Amino acid sequence: MNNIPQTASDSFFEIGIDLGGTKTEVILLGPDAAVLFRKRVATPCREGYGPILQCIFHLIEEARAHIPPRIPHTIGIGIPGSISAATGAVQNANTTCLIGRPLHLDIERVLGRTVVVENDANCFTLAECREGAAQGYGLVFGIIMGTGCGGGICVNGHVRTGPHHIAGEWGHYAVDPNGAPCYCGNRGCVETKISGGGVEAAFYERYGRIISMQSILQGYRCGDAECVETFNRFLDDFGRCLGGLISTLDPDAVVLGGGLSNIDELYTLGLERVKKYVFCDQLTTPILKNTLGDSAGVFGAAWIGADAIRSS
Repeated sequence: MNNIPQTASDSFFEIGIDLGGTKTEVILLGPDAAVLFRKRVATPCREGYGPILQCIFHLIEEARAHIPPRIPHTIGIGIPGSISAATGAVQNANTTCLIGRPLHLDIERVLGRTVVVENDANCFTLAECREGAAQGYGLVFGIIMGTGCGGGICVNGHVRTGPHHIAGEWGHYAVDPNGAPCYCGNRGCVETKISGGGVEAAFYERYGRIISMQSILQGYRCGDAECVETFNRFLDDFGRCLGGLISTLDPDAVVLGGGLSNIDELYTLGLERVKKYVFCDQLTTPILKNTLGDSAGVFGAAWIGADAIRSS
């Protein structure tokens, strides 16, 4: 069982939504930070924007049914993208049917109240800073390595979004102009190198076989030559990408999340590759494995929604 964070609220309830590519989760936190309701459903990504909106609406209404009458509540939503500061629409979403859509405005119009929409990697990073592996560190870079690759920045327990709402979007830093094309329009982005989807695509391109990241890892551990070559390249790309990031940002800690964060070799062999590429004589930045698991995103969304109301 994942740890249950105990961040205290004020006198209101907090609803968090974690909108993912495969699952969407809702949580309701009481004023004493107790978990009062929680539900996870499949995300209807293939059905398009409208069904995704309906999925979010239904989950919020289910959570609101557990709130006593006339008690205030906040709503925070984490999405695999961000809200454009210029247009107010979703940008940079790997759930591409969201791109260009005024998601938060559409939700607010139906609910008749303010909602806060934030990048899912920011939600993850905030949760790990407040109640997870990165507690006590000042500047933290959080990385989600799964089907895609995202990043978030927290400074002293607060998310840094930046004027364009793209702070931490490390996954779409183009590191190889001759690399694989990315859905964002560039080639050789970090996401194409060290995400599960990117490694699987590279394996298929080189060997003509469809194989999962988990199978590549198992093959590497069993000495399969094709898997060894692919996984070693993945480790080197991880070291190069993260070494460059640390050289740029010099964070107090890095915390890894997503399915690939469970690969033990990242914290040993991967760390050695990072040391090879970082621009310093002795790397001391801790590379931490998350402790909240896939709970981090939904708790972070709830807390970001509440933080926005407190600061307004």
